[in-house]
Amino acid sequence: MARLRIKRVDWLIGVTVLGSMVLVWLVLIGLDAMIQFVRQLGYIGRNGYTLSNAIFYIVVTIPRRMYEMFSFAALIGGLLGLGGLASTGELTALRASGMSRLRIAVSAVGVVAVLVVGVVVMGETVGPWGDQQAQALQLRLRSGGNLGLTSTGLWARDGDRIINAKDKALRNAGDHSYVQLIDVRVFTLTPDGQQLSRFDEANTAEQVGKQWVLNKVRTTTLDESGVHSQTSPSERWDSKLDPEVLQQSLVQPQYLAMRDLQHIIDYKKKNGENTRPYETPFWGRVMYPLNVLVLVLCAMPFAFGALRSGGLGKRIFMGMLLAISWYFVQKAIVSFGTVYGIPPLLANVLPAMLLVFIGWFYFRKNA
Repeated sequence: MARLRIKRVDWLIGVTVLGSMVLVWLVLIGLDAMIQFVRQLGYIGRNGYTLSNAIFYIVVTIPRRMYEMFSFAALIGGLLGLGGLASTGELTALRASGMSRLRIAVSAVGVVAVLVVGVVVMGETVGPWGDQQAQALQLRLRSGGNLGLTSTGLWARDGDRIINAKDKALRNAGDHSYVQLIDVRVFTLTPDGQQLSRFDEANTAEQVGKQWVLNKVRTTTLDESGVHSQTSPSERWDSKLDPEVLQQSLVQPQYLAMRDLQHIIDYKKKNGENTRPYETPFWGRVMYPLNVLVLVLCAMPFAFGALRSGGLGKRIFMGMLLAISWYFVQKAIVSFGTVYGIPPLLANVLPAMLLVFIGWFYFRKNA
């Protein structure tokens, strides 16, 4: 227990790494946001899209960008922090005093462990909310204002009809996908738009070929003789809703919070549907803290190499190369698991276990 006690040297390493990491984090987020902002400027003037809309889009997506960039910032910032100590001779002094490489690396990872808790909380709360707001804004842009997302679901104007769908989902059928609207209500107005002439309520609405079909429909019509109601298992729906625009309005699974992913997984399991597209990002989010910490820990040997032959440019290059390489390796392992039916949890654990083995081998050899 005494070996794990926080000492003044841990504060020295932690503060140094924190400063470098925050700086790198801000630079990465700034570059990513600037690239996206330039892209948004190209939409200004279309369907009433303004500069304030573009700024709002960037602001609400910053939490998600912070979440995505944190692992890269932690890795590169950790290398720069320890590299800075190496350049001033402090890392050499720590090694000469008997402090092991693993102990120094753990001190650097400690500050990352503290920050990753806040990043995960942000990625599960503010991040998904911001992405939903951004998707709603983009939906209004692409639909010319005829479509909108609110807390009560999707709202659309289709001629003399107003459409509300409580939820929507992307379904797969063979080699193509389609949008399914869930818990649909269609309000048909009179030609003068003053009164309601018909009300349709359906469990789902799906596009079949070039037509929409309402399933399990209850239709209520209002006329001078009174109110009339009837039900049918399915009914053709002559709607001009653009399924491609609706598909773009769906928030990607990797941007959803774990609770939302779990809700979708449970719903699909009850209906006997494929849950793989949602289980993979779910377990990816569960393993996110471990992946970040293990990646940073295993990157620290590059900083110790700087004691002999380092250089600031070399450390940055090696850190970026490691981060990019590991990103593609991790994606490849998860994709391999998807293709060959490996359970999503195991497919997401394997990359972290591989890093743990590499780190254990290095620190055991260079204790």
